[in-house]
Amino acid sequence: MPARTPGGPRAGEAARAHALAALRQAILSGDVAPGQRLVEEELAGTLGVTRQSLRAALLDLTAEGLVERIPNRGARVRTVTTDEAVAITECRMALEALCAAKAAERISDDEAAQLRELGENLKNAVTDGNPLKYSELNRELHRRVGAISGQRVAVGLLDRLHGQLVRHQFQLALRPGRPEVSVAEHLAILNAIVDRRPDDAALAVRAHLASVVTALQAGDKSETRPGG
Repeated sequence: MPARTPGGPRAGEAARAHALAALRQAILSGDVAPGQRLVEEELAGTLGVTRQSLRAALLDLTAEGLVERIPNRGARVRTVTTDEAVAITECRMALEALCAAKAAERISDDEAAQLRELGENLKNAVTDGNPLKYSELNRELHRRVGAISGQRVAVGLLDRLHGQLVRHQFQLALRPGRPEVSVAEHLAILNAIVDRRPDDAALAVRAHLASVVTALQAGDKSETRPGG
């Protein structure tokens, strides 16, 4: 949960923004779990904001798909099902393929050098058997490609979609053998971008996310199988 903020409760737009940022980070980092209730009075006290400001932040998170309101029961962290995760990933295909193609067209020599270094770090994380570091670098790669692309509209939409997939992405990163598959797919995207091959970059993104869909569906089947 977010750390307690000292001083009296704050109100207004600044308080709403503070509560929104703190709660979003807590959800995305896994500090609060899917399905966990978000008690307004408790959170308002912890964050040092009024309940009105806290409620406004929860409404923003509801619009982002991270929180859901339950009639007569308040708010809780939304649980994203595997079917929803697959649908979100399929939407990401179009947006991330666009960003990768744009990045391949716009990338500078300095940015290309930085991406190559990131690619080496991705490989080292897999070799070292460090899935948490790999997951972190994976997110950084997607962030950098979006920034290089200059496609702000697509990046804004992707930020919302990524937020809803955090739990599933974390679980995939921990699945035995998955990082070894994923790193090759990410390097294909990265190499196409630094080599300034827009069409190949878009195709590599689609191939990677199709692989993610397959992995999500396979994991769902194993979880529902008796004894699995």
